[in-house]
Amino acid sequence: MTASGLVPRLEQQGYAEADVAARRRWIEEQTGAALTHVGASTLPGEEMRGNIENPVGAAQVPLGVAGPLLVRGEHADGTYYVPLATTEGALVRSYERGMVAITRSGGATVRIHVDENRVSPVFVCADVAAAADLARALPLWIDEIRAAAESTTRHGKLLRLEVHPLGRDVLVSFCYSTGDAHGMNMIVKATDAACRWLLEHKARGMAARYYIFSGLESEKRASGSLFAGGKGKKVIAGARLPARAVRAYLHATPQEMADVWRHTVLGHLQAGSLGYNGHYANGLAALFIACGQDVANLANSAVGVTCFEVTDEGDLYASVTLPALIVATVGGGTGLGTGRECLEMLGCAGAGHAPKLAEIVAATLLAGELSMAGALASGEFVAAHEEYGRNRPPDPGEGAP
Repeated sequence: MTASGLVPRLEQQGYAEADVAARRRWIEEQTGAALTHVGASTLPGEEMRGNIENPVGAAQVPLGVAGPLLVRGEHADGTYYVPLATTEGALVRSYERGMVAITRSGGATVRIHVDENRVSPVFVCADVAAAADLARALPLWIDEIRAAAESTTRHGKLLRLEVHPLGRDVLVSFCYSTGDAHGMNMIVKATDAACRWLLEHKARGMAARYYIFSGLESEKRASGSLFAGGKGKKVIAGARLPARAVRAYLHATPQEMADVWRHTVLGHLQAGSLGYNGHYANGLAALFIACGQDVANLANSAVGVTCFEVTDEGDLYASVTLPALIVATVGGGTGLGTGRECLEMLGCAGAGHAPKLAEIVAATLLAGELSMAGALASGEFVAAHEEYGRNRPPDPGEGAP
């Protein structure tokens, strides 16, 4: 053990292959665990720099592929095979069933309505009057604030300010375009520069200090404010499924699917849920892990609304609305190992592809909602998990006389 008991940092923070191996041996000695699989990583240690500290290897998660998924978007237009990393049996098969139903029905239509991200610092003022003065003045200074913010980045663009006085505080949402990156580190840096400029040049006498996060931005957390958009991409996917396709692939009728929707909406209302969905988190987590996304953005991305309707012709129209989907195709884990390969599988690796990835994600979640509702309507939910999710510990009594 090191003298302090801390995990060894080693030279240059220990990203060289020998240093990663040495740190792994150290933790094996401390814990008694054999990290054979952790150490079998194909990721070079130096490539992890900036993504993780104290590296000892990599986690392995089973990866499956679901499809075909026909997407009719403005950025994604074609058939895709979607990588899903999960240890939940039946999940990939379930999403695939929904994808086939969508594809055989002509595909999912997808549109992006909003594409931006935000940071919401809070300015602390002396009293209500000072807060009102600051709130009224901020919109007048937008050009200078924008210049200060954008001086720190080549990619982030400040679109507008949204000002919210609250007591003697002023919460300000700095709303940005972030291109193909998650962009949170980028826009936090930009916002901090703008806030410092404000205190030094304009807000002196109005605000005493600021905190870079107020909580209003809903970064990596669920909130009702997400439904208005502005935290990531607001994406909507919909598909019309003929009654015969619903029966063939989902083993239910459109009326039965709508009945499941109507009655489970009641449960969501009773629970006080934010929005309504069957299991957005399942597909999002599996796709995020596969494609090198920031998995913690699952908290805001999984807020949304699923809707099932029976058309006048007796068909099923299904849609999902995702007001706060955050995905990226550059930066973070998108360029690392399997994340890069899975993005390449979708044709979404690199700059210019984040909107395409968002449309594929929305269509994937629509497929999952259809499949789950079908399993509930037909009574197949438990049987499907028994058949495909059978990785259970052996029963101690099995084989006993």
